Amino acid sequence: MNNNNNNRSKSKSKSKSKSKNKSKSKSKNKKVIKYKKIATIVVAFVALAFVIIVGYIFFFLASFNDSAVDLSKKGVATQLNQGNLQQIKNNGKSCNILVMGVDVGTAGSTNPNDPKRTDTMILAHYNGTDKKVSLISIPRDTLIKINGKNQKINAAHAIGGVTYAVDAVQNLLGITIDYYGKINYEGFDKVIDAIGGVNVDILRKMDYDDPTQNLSIHFEKGTNVHLDGKKAEEYFRWRKNSDGSGLANGDLGRIENQHIFITKVMEKIKRPITIFEIPRILSAVKSYVETNMDATDIIKYGFKFGTLSKGNLSMETVQGDLKTVNGVSYVVYNQAQNQKIISELNDGSALAVNKSKLKINILNGTKTSGLAKDYSTYLKAKGYSNIVTGNGSAASKTKVLVYNSTKDIKTELENDFNLDNIEFLTSSSQTYDVVVTLGEDYKAKN
Repeated sequence: MNNNNNNRSKSKSKSKSKSKNKSKSKSKNKKVIKYKKIATIVVAFVALAFVIIVGYIFFFLASFNDSAVDLSKKGVATQLNQGNLQQIKNNGKSCNILVMGVDVGTAGSTNPNDPKRTDTMILAHYNGTDKKVSLISIPRDTLIKINGKNQKINAAHAIGGVTYAVDAVQNLLGITIDYYGKINYEGFDKVIDAIGGVNVDILRKMDYDDPTQNLSIHFEKGTNVHLDGKKAEEYFRWRKNSDGSGLANGDLGRIENQHIFITKVMEKIKRPITIFEIPRILSAVKSYVETNMDATDIIKYGFKFGTLSKGNLSMETVQGDLKTVNGVSYVVYNQAQNQKIISELNDGSALAVNKSKLKINILNGTKTSGLAKDYSTYLKAKGYSNIVTGNGSAASKTKVLVYNSTKDIKTELENDFNLDNIEFLTSSSQTYDVVVTLGEDYKAKN
């Protein structure tokens, strides 16, 4: 009897244990299902938020180029047809983007058309093959020619707007600029405020006041300072102190500070949370930004730039000799000092043209005197020295004939010559390597 009772007791105990285990298992399964539902809802919410944000960004960005200059219609030789542009959009082809920060113009002026210089010029080159970006700063004191007169490159925008500024950089570096972006300092301040500012180590004493530009810069050497928009502008623009001390090499030293600052900004915007801050940033800067990039371009290249690894981003400065010309101090571009930059702008390819040996004949095919000499001066500034000029047969369109050479130099010639009508021929009797006939469509460079 006792054995039977014991067996019944054990059986009941096992039954209760199984019941408890089933109950626990059901409860556990319910919790798993509940967590899965919550996770699905959260993922769906995040995905929806992302789609809404991207959609908002796309349609918002579409208005950024409403007032942009169409470089292809303003005489700026972009040398891009619709097929080229489509390739850039589809494949992320190598391209050049000129970023310009313009100053306040004439102090106290309320005229929106008041001429404004470019206080900052940075050429962003994207290498579509290596997926690398080079940020190349151009000193604002760089010597250029505008209408035959010496000018600093920062004056190009004040004289002829975006067209002159883009043309000046193309002529200086022998490149094609595909896109441009322009922002004033009020917009710059708002961008930095929108990302929450950045922290920077102050390497030099900065003590400068200029009431006419509403500038009051005061930073102590050896401190770490949080820069909001206004303070960031002060740091970005400083080049000397009120007592005359400061950077020994002027604008070149100021660019070093700018590179430090840009590095900090790039680190900040790479945070994943930045995607949710973009609408606020765009709303803040819409009135202060102008670009010829459409929404697709901005999103595509913005993504490429924003996801770069540190090793794929380099910052350079166009080099030159500090010279005084007719009492004015300039940075005179020196091509020999900029071979690394030129190589980067050509995606690391070695230059194929031997500029000192290439024999060039420039013929004026119009009734306007001086054009051959004008173009000769332009090419000499690019490093071509073996040039002969003269008059040629009447021509409506400018043409370049290249004799006994392979087409691997075509891109370099297009960039340097700033002409796209180039034909390659073979001739055993031709004296010159290149014959340029200037037609009625040619516009003087100097």
